[in-house]
Amino acid sequence: MSVSLLSLTRPLDTVSGFLQVASLLGLALLLLKAAQFYWHRQWLLKAIQQFPSPPSHWFFGHRQEFQKGRELQELKKRTEKYPCASPRWLWGSRVSLVVYDPDYMRMILGRSDPKSDGSYRLMAPWIGYGLLLLNGEIWFQHRRMLTPAFHYDILKPYVRLMADSVQVMLDKWEELLTQNSHLEIFEHVSLMTLDTIMKCAFSYQGNHQADRNSQAYIQAIRDLNNLVFARVRNVFYQKDIFYGLTSEGRRNHKACQLAHEHTDRVIKLRKAQLQDEGELEKIRNKRHLDFLDILLFAKMENGRGLSDKDLRAEVDTFMFEGHDTTASGISWILYALATHPEHQQRCREEIQSLLGDGASITWEHLDQMPYTTMCIKEALRLYPPVPGVGRELSKPITFPDGRSLPRGFLVLLSFYALHHNPNVWPNPEVFDPSRFAPDASRHSHAFLPFSGGSRNCIGQHFAMNELKVAVALTLLRFELAPDPFRIPVPTPRIVLMSKNGIHLHLRKLL
Repeated sequence: MSVSLLSLTRPLDTVSGFLQVASLLGLALLLLKAAQFYWHRQWLLKAIQQFPSPPSHWFFGHRQEFQKGRELQELKKRTEKYPCASPRWLWGSRVSLVVYDPDYMRMILGRSDPKSDGSYRLMAPWIGYGLLLLNGEIWFQHRRMLTPAFHYDILKPYVRLMADSVQVMLDKWEELLTQNSHLEIFEHVSLMTLDTIMKCAFSYQGNHQADRNSQAYIQAIRDLNNLVFARVRNVFYQKDIFYGLTSEGRRNHKACQLAHEHTDRVIKLRKAQLQDEGELEKIRNKRHLDFLDILLFAKMENGRGLSDKDLRAEVDTFMFEGHDTTASGISWILYALATHPEHQQRCREEIQSLLGDGASITWEHLDQMPYTTMCIKEALRLYPPVPGVGRELSKPITFPDGRSLPRGFLVLLSFYALHHNPNVWPNPEVFDPSRFAPDASRHSHAFLPFSGGSRNCIGQHFAMNELKVAVALTLLRFELAPDPFRIPVPTPRIVLMSKNGIHLHLRKLL
């Protein structure tokens, strides 16, 4: 009997000993992590001691600035109180220097620092590693390969395609006006810009503004905008394994699947079209190729050129960036003109002088609307489609005022704060198109709606053309006024959105 009891107690002693060792190792690991957190935070505090900022909580950081939709208002306060830049803590050891000074911007954008992996990697399941997320030599190779897709010989015929898509949207607005006089325009504009990019960059035919697949894609992009941005701000959602277990993680996965299904259909259809010898020969004889054809020919003519994964990443990236940023820009421009009827009317008169006899808008017209262009730029200043971009310093930097940051520090280039900085733009909240008059002078990096430096927006000329076409044709057909009961609330996401939509009153012009 005693032997039997002894044989039972030995395993129990072994289990107990194992648990004690595991507890000690767990405690040691916890203490090590706490020490790492402490010393890393001390390093960060030392690095930013030259840059004052509002008080922050040791763990929750400046979380109060992100509450109740007041983030952009808080950014404006920072520009007034803290010159050039100020640190903003997301949580415990996560901090970035928010930059809103043109000299600071010029220095950082003139370097080749990579995108911040900590935040941008959260977009990878959605858009993959294309131009937006790539860094270094691979980014340079892709940028060089795709630059010819935005040659002016390619952009010229796009004006007609843009106009066709805008007219479809405006026809739909006329039909809706019989039911009501006000409209939430952002979704309509998003469908229109998606229609445009599908026709221009992806050789896709037909009207996609009433297509259910396009509507599902638009909704998926809107969800991803919100989900990715919320994840960046949540300390508990950083690890993929934990995020995937949450309801937000599952919604993110589902939205990514919907977005990928859309782009996969586009790629598959174009590949099928290129199996036709006549179409293939026509494409080979073109001096400049469209965006998707460049990607496909790089794959077809050099097996090492692009993997299927790289191909889809570039398509996912440009499908998103090519429609969502322009949709934001157009929507906010129309709102700005709606709230400033005197400028709206002056733009309309300018456009009527060009197109009042029913002429179709052409490439040549785009440079003949100077006042409309001034108003577009002023609206982009007030409402930059991309509120900011991040960088991780690859080497130390010393700014013009003598303050410096070490290698590895994160910086957020806030274009929204820059554009609303009273030290850069006097009376920054006033809509004043004369800021962009031909004889007006400003700092080279005071106005950055398309970023700057070597990583500026590759499609900025495409985007500006589309903004001009959309604004011109809209003002010819409608008088715009704001809805006083639904004033839009700008909110930063990957693109600048409105928390409650963008509602306008429309009146059909005779």
